[in-house]
Formats: sequence, structure tokens, C-alpha cells
Amino acid sequence: MFRRLALVAFAVLLSACETTQVSHDFDASRDFAGYRSWGWKEPALQYRPDDPRIKSDLTEQRIRQAVGEQLDQHGLRPAVAGGKADVKVQAYLIVDNRQQQVSTNYGGAWGGPWHGGFWGGPGYTEIRSYDYQVATIQVDLFDGKDGKLVWRGSAEKTVKDRSTPAERSTAINQAVAKLMMAYPPS
Repeated sequence: MFRRLALVAFAVLLSACETTQVSHDFDASRDFAGYRSWGWKEPALQYRPDDPRIKSDLTEQRIRQAVGEQLDQHGLRPAVAGGKADVKVQAYLIVDNRQQQVSTNYGGAWGGPWHGGFWGGPGYTEIRSYDYQVATIQVDLFDGKDGKLVWRGSAEKTVKDRSTPAERSTAINQAVAKLMMAYPPS
């Protein structure tokens, strides 16, 4: 019974971790209304760590497509081939290994002075560690003229084991949409 409650509590904890954490930063001195076109800054997508289990042409294609769609929805158009872009875009996929410790108390005393005193057996605490991965998609926009970083957005989310290609595409699209919500800054 107690073990089942501990597993339910852990499942609730993990579901709380599955929300996407988003952050933004920008250069307040820039006139974002002047940015109309964009192009990729090569390498367009960088991986941290540079691990072949993470690095994939399919992942890069998904991220490039999601970023391009969001830039389009926010009023930026791809620069004409051979033309100079107002902003250069670079994206990162960062995967961190993390650990969560969960403690569960079993047994112990129940009741209180208003219920005729304390009763129960000895208690103990079980501490378990769970390893998981967090993926961060970061999108950087650089001024096309001076090359300085003008805007950065990132979204991080717990990686789900065994996801399908459709689920990966959906997760990438949602993460990029959330991180681009603050562009252009107001």
C-alpha cells in the first residue's frame, strides 16, 4: 500500500517536470521592427554534447523546419538566395543528464494528543535516485550587420524514452513555438 502511494507521488512529480521551461533574453537597444529577413548562421544547428546518439539529420531537419515556421509567423522572411539577411539564426540542441532524489516516509506514529496519544510502529525513510535527461532547444538571433547576439530564446523539457518520430516532431514544434512567443520583444 505504502509503496503504491510512493509510486503515485513519484508519477505526479515526474508529470510536473514535463512542463516546458522557457526563458528569453534580448538586447533592449536594438530596433527589432527593422529586422525583416533571416538566414542561417552555419553551422545552423549545434549539438551539446556532440554525441552520435543525439546528432541526427532528421532532428536537424525538424528543428530547422520548426524555427523557419515560427520566424515566418513572427514576420521574418527567408533572405533572398545570395542576399544579406537582417538576422542570422543559429540553434542548439543541448541534452543534459540529471538526477532526481525522491524520499518516502513509511510507518511512524499516527494520532495526536487529541486522539488519545500517539500510536504506531517505527518509521523509516527510503531515498531513491532517478536518472533522466533534459533536452534544451535554444535559438539565437544575430544582427546581420554587426554579428552581435540580439535575441535568445530557450525551452527545456524532460526527454521521454522511446518516443515516435511523430512525437519528436510535435515536441520540437511545441518547444520552438513556446520559445518564440516572446519574439519580437516588446
